[in-house]
Amino acid sequence: MTDTLGALQLADWRRRVFGLYSGVRQLSVHSPAAGHELWKSARDELFAGHPQSPLLPDDRARFTGLTVARYDPDWRFELEVRRAAEPTRITVDSATDGVIPFSLVGEVRIPYLGTLDVWRLTGYGGGLFVPVKDLLAGTPGGTYGGGRYLLDAVKGADLGPGAEPDSIVIDFNFAYNPSCAYDPSWSCPLAQPGNTLREDVPVGERMPR
Repeated sequence: MTDTLGALQLADWRRRVFGLYSGVRQLSVHSPAAGHELWKSARDELFAGHPQSPLLPDDRARFTGLTVARYDPDWRFELEVRRAAEPTRITVDSATDGVIPFSLVGEVRIPYLGTLDVWRLTGYGGGLFVPVKDLLAGTPGGTYGGGRYLLDAVKGADLGPGAEPDSIVIDFNFAYNPSCAYDPSWSCPLAQPGNTLREDVPVGERMPR
């Protein structure tokens, strides 16, 4: 009974996340900042009240909202995915989902910052995956030490395509902490060397102070 209930709760969580990002994409056509406000308020609601919230019970009891920087349009990009020259595959061990296989799709070039690898989950469901780790990772009041997620399309976190062919939206304002940042019983794929930037990324979700 407990396993069945947990499965239904997880399905509801993912359904809500898919719906949230659909709303974000629609709003962001005219106002990315408005899409960001929807994203913040809906995630606060999920973290505060949903049974699948990654917050531990004590943290949920004193939760007043996620720490998210104000929207900065300078951190939104529509970038061409430059295809990988050679096939690259990795596997990531996960305590909750077993071994997770990824293949390298290519990379996006972030102006003045460097490049980020774009991965595809090669297991059932597929989906693009773009984590990022910046110089604020692991610092007090900074970002999660293992990196944050920009895209995780298999779970609904997808900001959509850019206007040009083979391009995607990379908006660092929507960078968020994986569940393992809040509950150590989770095991999450983290940023690889190709998803590490040697600069601060001051926007997006931060760790609680």
